[in-house]
Amino acid sequence: MRIVIAGAGSIGCYCGALLADAGHVVTLLGRARVLQPIREQGLTVTDFADLDCHVPIAKLTLSEDPACLEGAELVIVTVKSGATAEMAALIAAHAPANAPIVSWQNGLENARGLRAVLDGRDVRAGMVPFNVVPTNAASYHRATSGDIVIEQGKGDLALHLSTPDLPVTESDRIEAVQWGKLVINLNNALNALSGLTLQNQLLDRSWRCLMADQMAEALRVLKAVGIEVASTTPLPAWTTPHLMRLPTPIFSRIAAKMLTIDPNARTSMAYDLMEGRPTEIDSLQGEIIKLGQIHAIPTPINSHICDLIHQAPRGPLAVDQVIPPINQMRSVPRR
Repeated sequence: MRIVIAGAGSIGCYCGALLADAGHVVTLLGRARVLQPIREQGLTVTDFADLDCHVPIAKLTLSEDPACLEGAELVIVTVKSGATAEMAALIAAHAPANAPIVSWQNGLENARGLRAVLDGRDVRAGMVPFNVVPTNAASYHRATSGDIVIEQGKGDLALHLSTPDLPVTESDRIEAVQWGKLVINLNNALNALSGLTLQNQLLDRSWRCLMADQMAEALRVLKAVGIEVASTTPLPAWTTPHLMRLPTPIFSRIAAKMLTIDPNARTSMAYDLMEGRPTEIDSLQGEIIKLGQIHAIPTPINSHICDLIHQAPRGPLAVDQVIPPINQMRSVPRR
């Protein structure tokens, strides 16, 4: 397939490399600072399971010009949430009307935003469960496990995209799947504030309990509103806060069977915060806060975490500095 990756960041470059390696004709649409090192070196992707794939420049097309969308048979949108509206307009102006558009972005508003601009086109939501981090120029590393899920539709799209190193499945419950990912992604902000690697953060019971409180608050809102949440792990979504609160030795044994995390993994929000870039906090905690406001359900924990990210602290915070200063919060246990 002729595929345009609309927004060649970490996720876009990683997935684009594996799709090109599988034989698709892949164009990376992105910024010069990302594309220039790839022009010079080709694109290298690695993962926690010893994948090491180098894609030479001859197998890729790189473009900063949205006119490259004109030849697409499929557009995969991987820009950050704040750039979705702009990318939707570019797709509307340049991409063929019959080319499916798939959102591989965080949150739920992105696919909705694409549909609003691309009315009548085949726009599908998707869920990417893993995180990818840049390691060097033109090199990207997948640091956590999980398989991509896209919205069910015509054409067996998942079957055409799926490769041994990049499995893709379809679901007719994609919003429930996205909500499940969003609830897990609420930890992105805590990881960013902590300054820790994901592994070290999850091995600290104090941080896990704060994560559990935040998730439990979100799940209460979603249950009250009647929104289905599909788990992204083998356990039901409502059990995750209970798992997080377990003593560390027990938690570690259970979690190791459900999720693989590279020792150096951090969330994309951690990198955004460190480098002073806009974060996706409003597409994560912001969704829970908005639902709470609409239905008069308090969300003090998610609101406090959201405020802290907007304040953009210059350095890592201790867990005691992140706990919301409100009476109804129970004390978070020490390590």
